Parts: sequence; C-alpha cells; structure tokens
Amino acid sequence: MSEDRPRGDSDDSDQDRERDPDPDPDREGPDTQPGLGPEPAAAPREQEPGSPGEAARGSSLFSWLQSRTIRRGVFVDPARDNFRTMTSLYRSMNPAAEAVNLSSQTHGAVFNLEYSPDGSVLTVACEQTEVLLFDPVSSRHIKTLTEAHEDCVNNIRFLDNRLFATCSDDTTIALWDLRKLSSKVCSLHGHASWVKNIEYDTNTRLLVTSGFDGNVITWDTNRFTEDGCPHKKFFHTRYLMRMRLTPDCSKMLISTSSGYLLILHDLDLTQSLEVGSYRMLRARRTPLSSDGGTSSRSAGAPRQGNDSSKIHPHREGGSVPRNSLEVLTPEIPGERDRGNCITSLQLHPKGWAALIRCSSNMDDQEWTCVYEFQEGAVPRPPVSPRCSLRLTHYIEEANVGRGYIKELCFSPDGRLICSPYGYGVRLLAFDRRCGELADVPAAPTGRLRQIRSIYSHSDVVLTTKFSPTHCQLASGCLSGRVALYQPQF
Repeated sequence: MSEDRPRGDSDDSDQDRERDPDPDPDREGPDTQPGLGPEPAAAPREQEPGSPGEAARGSSLFSWLQSRTIRRGVFVDPARDNFRTMTSLYRSMNPAAEAVNLSSQTHGAVFNLEYSPDGSVLTVACEQTEVLLFDPVSSRHIKTLTEAHEDCVNNIRFLDNRLFATCSDDTTIALWDLRKLSSKVCSLHGHASWVKNIEYDTNTRLLVTSGFDGNVITWDTNRFTEDGCPHKKFFHTRYLMRMRLTPDCSKMLISTSSGYLLILHDLDLTQSLEVGSYRMLRARRTPLSSDGGTSSRSAGAPRQGNDSSKIHPHREGGSVPRNSLEVLTPEIPGERDRGNCITSLQLHPKGWAALIRCSSNMDDQEWTCVYEFQEGAVPRPPVSPRCSLRLTHYIEEANVGRGYIKELCFSPDGRLICSPYGYGVRLLAFDRRCGELADVPAAPTGRLRQIRSIYSHSDVVLTTKFSPTHCQLASGCLSGRVALYQPQF
C-alpha cells in the first residue's frame, strides 16, 4: 500500500493550467516553499495616471480577477482556495482505529451505506433483512432494525434528518422515523419485483423508487398513512438497473443492463409517461483512438462523446415538452464492439456529470467512467447539440467479485470519487491537484488520477459513501464488515 502525499503544490493560475493541463504537484520551483505556494510579488511602484504601465497593470488585474471568477459568477468562491487543505486531508485517509465490525453470520453482506444529511447517523443496509444504525464519529452502535424487511435490504435514502426510506428484494419500501425506531412509519406496496434504489424530489416531496420489474414509481409522501401513501407508475423500461435524479430534480437518469443510459429532460414527476409512447433506439458509439481516448480532430472541431436520439412523447403547439426522453449508448473505453451492463449510476453533487460503473457482457472487464453534461452548470461551449453527455474521464477497475454490483460515490464537493477496488477502495480525481471538474481544461478524454488506495477488508468491497459533513469515508464488503476512514497524521 503506497501513500502519496502532496509536497509543495504551487498556486498556478487558470492560464497556466491551460498550458499544462496536468502539472506535477510534487514539482517545487525556486520561488516556492513546501505547502505554501509562490512568494507574493513585490508591489509595483506608483506611476502617473494614464501611463502605459498603469494601463498594463490594470489590464493584468482585470485578467486576474476574471480568471478567479471564471465559471463561478461575479463572486470568487472561497472554496477555490481551500481545496489544498481538503486534498491533504483526503491523501492522509486511513482506516479509523475503531472501525465498525459486523458479523457476517448475523447480517450478511453490506449492500448500501447512507449518512443522514447532518452526518450524525450512518445507516447500513444488510443482506440478511436488517438495517443497522451507528454514530459515525464515535463508531458507537445505536440500533439494529431486526427484520426490517423479509429479504435483502438494498438501498437507504434520507428524506430529511429524521425520516428515511429503505427498499428490499421483498418488493416493498418502508418509511422509518429516527425518533421512533420500534416500528415502521408505513410499508409501501406497488412493485412486482426487487426494489433496488430510492430517490426523493425535495420540490414535490415525492418519493421515487425503481426495481427490476422495470417500473419507476412515485409515492406522494404528503399524504402517507399507516396503510401507505398514494402512488402511480411514472415510467417503464426493460432491463432497468439504476435510477437517479439530478440535485435540482430537473432530470432523471436511468441505466440498464443492456448498456443504455436514458435521460428524461425537464422532469415533471406529476405526469406519467405512457408505456409504448416512445421507442427504444440504439445510439452509435464514437470511434476511439488506439490509446483509448477520443479520435483526434482538427483544432476547433467539435468533440462528440457519443450520438443519441431525443424522443418527445407529447408535443403541444410545437413547444418542447416536459419529460423529453433521450436514449444514449455511452462509449466505454476498450468496449468498441462488445455490449456492456451499466451496474452503478451516481451523479455529481452539483449536477455537472454522471458517474457510472459498467462491466462487459462477458463480465471480464469493469470500468468507471465520468460523463459531463454539455448543458447546465458547467458553461462550456456546446460540443454537440444532439448529445447531452460527453465522456471526459475513465479508469479500468480490478474486476474482482464478478456478479456483484459495486456502488461508488462522489465526495460532497465533487472533487473526488471513491471506488470499490477489490478488497479496498481507491480515491480518484480528475487531475493530480484534485481540482473541480469545472476547472479541468476541456481536453480529449483522459484517465482518472489515483490519489489514494486503501486496503482494509478481507473480502470484496461492494459499497462506499462519503460523509456529507465530516472528512470521513465508509465502505462495506461482502463479508459484512464496515470500515471507517479518516485523516491520520
């Protein structure tokens, strides 16, 4: 296990990053001190108003301010100058001395981890019908929900700091209240097969679930009782694997075991899509060069990540309808001619990108890929008007524990990705400086950078999760052990 610690990161400007998109963070120049960045330049001497020197200095100051606020609005984001501290903390992550240990004979594999929004509770979804709750700071066991379901517990989602939902292979969803864990708030029945993930629309207070029956169902939590709450089928597609909502709930992304990625734009969860009102279309893949990146093009030519088709189930007066469906076949490095299964799907916390884990149909390769939205939060020039996503980063995975789904995650600030990697985890970044996706120059598809590898399990890691409030990370494995990681100096 190697440890990669930063030494003397210099504070390069955005202009320097354009010239050197991946500078060596360990490089120290003559004007730098380790960990402190460049020495401040001497103050220029005063010049007469209107002199060429003053005009040049004013232009330079304007350029500097513009580079500091680019893609961030009028005001400078203070977090922009604090990322070195967080990078140093994440690089020093190690298993906590008091890691949480679970007995595999009692609980079985750990399928999902979820922190409460305030970071005060860590919930664990277990294979053997149980949900466990821990204090992530003290590693103290709080409660075990025995027989929370009648089959495997697959996913947990907090609605707020006290209410959370669980879903299971028993085809049901359960609502729980942290203030009264002796019994469920209610059980929700509507799926015909295993329920695999839960989302929550904070705008409409609709709970959204998806399962292997191919259905996406909405539940009106505004009107729940002990007997359940009103629900309706929102969408259906074959081979459904995962469903996610963007942070602003303006889009829904659905991944399938047949390699499709579906995007519902301008989302309106109150209007269901009728089954059969759209047809599934296979999109063409963009050819890849021999080095795994996108094919080279002349300067100024658009970079198309993949082709897609937009399908509009309803049109009224020629206006763009709500719930417009876009069907994509994301390009996968090394998978030019073979199909793939998208097993895990996550979204950037600022809604800038989609993160997927996929495996080949032969199940002999696994990849983690990042696809940037070409519309929305990252205001870059449009690359392709016909495609919403572009492959920007990827990395090959260990392909250990075939047949099991590995859930990866973004850090709360979106700078890092934690990916299950065999019997441990890897922290991955867009560049060696752990910069934000918006700050990484728009270059051809590149590899994710490995920042840290940590091996602390005796079995295959299946799920990971960052704390939303603390510099902490949790992982769970097939044998039922949960490990906590925090900085150690």
